[in-house]
Amino acid sequence: MMYALGIAAFALCILASIAWHECGHMWAAQATGMKVRRYFVGFGPTLWSTRRPNTPDGIEYGVKALPLGGFCDIAGMTLLDELKTPVEQEKAMYKQAAWKRLFVMFAGPGMNFILGALLIYGVAVTAGLPAMNTTPRAAVAATGCVADATTKPSKEQPSKPVGECRPSPAAQAGLQRGDVITSVNGKAVDADSVFDALQNASGPIALGIERDGQERTVTVDPLISKKWRATPDGKDLTEVSGPTIGISVGTLGVVNHYNPITAIGGTAAFTVDLGKKTVVAIGQLPQRIPALIDAIKGEERSLDTPQSLLGASMIGGEVAERDMWSVFFLLLAGLNLMLGLINLLPVPPFDGGHMAVILFEKLRDLVTGRKGGPVDYMKLAPLTYIVLALAGGYMLLVLTADIVNPIKLFN
Repeated sequence: MMYALGIAAFALCILASIAWHECGHMWAAQATGMKVRRYFVGFGPTLWSTRRPNTPDGIEYGVKALPLGGFCDIAGMTLLDELKTPVEQEKAMYKQAAWKRLFVMFAGPGMNFILGALLIYGVAVTAGLPAMNTTPRAAVAATGCVADATTKPSKEQPSKPVGECRPSPAAQAGLQRGDVITSVNGKAVDADSVFDALQNASGPIALGIERDGQERTVTVDPLISKKWRATPDGKDLTEVSGPTIGISVGTLGVVNHYNPITAIGGTAAFTVDLGKKTVVAIGQLPQRIPALIDAIKGEERSLDTPQSLLGASMIGGEVAERDMWSVFFLLLAGLNLMLGLINLLPVPPFDGGHMAVILFEKLRDLVTGRKGGPVDYMKLAPLTYIVLALAGGYMLLVLTADIVNPIKLFN
């Protein structure tokens, strides 16, 4: 039940983020003297609308049937826009100064950046923020029995014990699920180095652990067992013998905690780091197409493949089901940063495409020494159609992958 509610809640938050984006365009247009004709949430047939103020030149607010986005209709965004009233002709967007038009177009993505930062700040104050550039810590995920050997694992079948399975040395020594492993034989370790440290240890192993905020040392007598490890090139598995203490190790992210004042700097640093990672992710979108096709065919889907709004909502449902609300809101913050950055791409029909046209007009006028007027958007129509077709095809591919093989954070 909570899973379904979490999906619905995240989907509504996405819709609210898009509506907030359009509010940015509307408020900026009003502030700079432009005429806003309509502000709607959703697309398709109109379910409800009202006009404020109730005059022919008032803004029509409303809700449409398909909750897949929203729009803000500003009079005269291009020369192709029909201006029906004297007010629209006077306040047409294309007649305004370049800085005003740039401000209006940037205001939409800007609102997403603001909302993302506010969400991150709220998480920073209430739960703390993950240290993005710090290697996660190693933690005991489970303790189990130890066999003399295990079968070779595959995608279809995990490894299984071969022969007698003896009690876990780690459990016998007192290790518990959730214990953070801080050192192996006096050498500090993290999630990246703990496996090699355990594999190379000999004799009784002194594990430094942290439990309930207290540090202690636990000595474990390992058993020798044959296991499978990845080859150096990562393409295959090879059988090796080595000490085994009978634990599975998970990762535990490092969390930085803040008060309302220090959270300002923490939020800024985290937002910048997340923004950089988002830019990299956007640049890698074309490279993810083969992985998406493989996922549709039934191959294991990687966590770094793109997601549609449906897929993101399903992840939101998973974390809500487990009361991981800080993760829920950080996911929503990341989605807002993604929405804002994608809209800044300098190609139509994105906001960045309109900004690029405005900058072109300004540069052209500076070079020629005369005002050349607005760009004819009919000349940009082929490029717009190509971008829409590519974006639509990509989203259809991602949506298909989310339906047939969705990403799951928890098994």
